[in-house]
Amino acid sequence: MYWLDSAYEAVARFMEMGGNVLWLIAFVLFAMWMLIFERVWYFKLTWKSDVAKAISIWEGRSERSSWAAQQIREKLISESKLQINQYLPLIKTLVAVCPLLGLLGTVTGMIEVFHIMAVTGGGDARSMAGGVSRATIPTMAGMVAALSGVFANTYVTQIAERESEFLADNLTTDH
Repeated sequence: MYWLDSAYEAVARFMEMGGNVLWLIAFVLFAMWMLIFERVWYFKLTWKSDVAKAISIWEGRSERSSWAAQQIREKLISESKLQINQYLPLIKTLVAVCPLLGLLGTVTGMIEVFHIMAVTGGGDARSMAGGVSRATIPTMAGMVAALSGVFANTYVTQIAERESEFLADNLTTDH
């Protein structure tokens, strides 16, 4: 349990060094990864039964070539795409928000540095460097959060596109 205590202390020090905006970045990062894990979970467990249901509905039709049948096919594909793409726009938005929150943390940190410089008469380079260092931590955290989300979002989006094409290919009209 020593490693757990030391990990907790390291995270607490990091959060303290970066200021309050880091907590907001951490919350956004947590929400983003929960949505990513939900999508992966959906594709691994639930999607197969949804696609089988759509294919069985389509295959259960006696006639598949009329205009009405094509509209039903499009409806099945559209409903499935809604399920496939659920939360993907939100994940993409959260990825985009992370660096902006990091920048917000940097700006608020720099405002604190300038305030301290104004109050103390500000010529101490050492205290300024410490303040600037503290101010840039949120930018780094926001960029790391966004970068992790970019890779995961790309992975989940590729799965969604592949599965969407798979469904459209399996709802054939040539029987």
